[in-house]
Amino acid sequence: MKIGIPRSFHYYYFKDLWITFFENLNIDIVISPETNKEIMDLGLKYGTDEMCLSLKNYIGHIAYLKDKCDYILIPRIDNYGIDNQTCTNFLAIYDIVNNLFDIKILNYNINLNNNEKEIDGFISIGAILGINKKTVIKAYMSAKNEEIRVKKLKIEKNKEKLKSEKMKVLLIGHPYNIYDKLIGRQIINMLKKYDIEIIYSELFDDNDEYKKYATGLYWKYNKENMKGLKYVEQIDGIIFLSSFPCGPDSLTNELIMRKINKPYLNLIIDDISFSGGIETRVESFIDIVKINN
Repeated sequence: MKIGIPRSFHYYYFKDLWITFFENLNIDIVISPETNKEIMDLGLKYGTDEMCLSLKNYIGHIAYLKDKCDYILIPRIDNYGIDNQTCTNFLAIYDIVNNLFDIKILNYNINLNNNEKEIDGFISIGAILGINKKTVIKAYMSAKNEEIRVKKLKIEKNKEKLKSEKMKVLLIGHPYNIYDKLIGRQIINMLKKYDIEIIYSELFDDNDEYKKYATGLYWKYNKENMKGLKYVEQIDGIIFLSSFPCGPDSLTNELIMRKINKPYLNLIIDDISFSGGIETRVESFIDIVKINN
């Protein structure tokens, strides 16, 4: 048996948990490759104009995997409580994919408002795969500990960068955009070319910094993206990265930009086929940051 995992959206939040979980159960996994033109073209083929670039990207990864595994793992994640809602795409993805492709989906729900917890979801996965509950819980707890360990190391490394003597830029965006090869990696590579220390805003300990900018904010992942603002006085500039037309980002980023007193650049990626204009904007932003310092 092979479980397919799309290298998009959820992958950048749960990869350590998922990979360790299935390894503990001795189940083979197939992870789609980093986003390339073939995958993005598949996303554009099956997607619609109303979808954000990130969702089209995800659908492209599904299309790549559909003939290469027995199940594709697609969770349905609604919320982590009444004030921790996810983007509607995280709730709708299961149904979108189910209607687009003839594939077997391995699904679990997270909806704390309905008392549907993560561990219950993994137990349901075990039931689908015919694995006894005790074995599944043991595999899940081990995987959860690994996820926590890896994230702690990433946070420590990210915090250490604040001590750097280099120019420091805070990068604010969803991990599935920032770390995707075609969407955000180009920005990271541009900044590294100029020897800039990149601080990833979501890689900090939990805090309520978002309340300074948007008291009533209830999107879980946008709150996480704002954690780095707690250290805004230690950085030199901010880059906002989002995919068009992301509603939660357009509102949240606007609220931040109105209140910060740092040079910033707002990048909204819609077309990944041309990066020349983006590079020009990044270069201009770096010049502004240098002047400001």
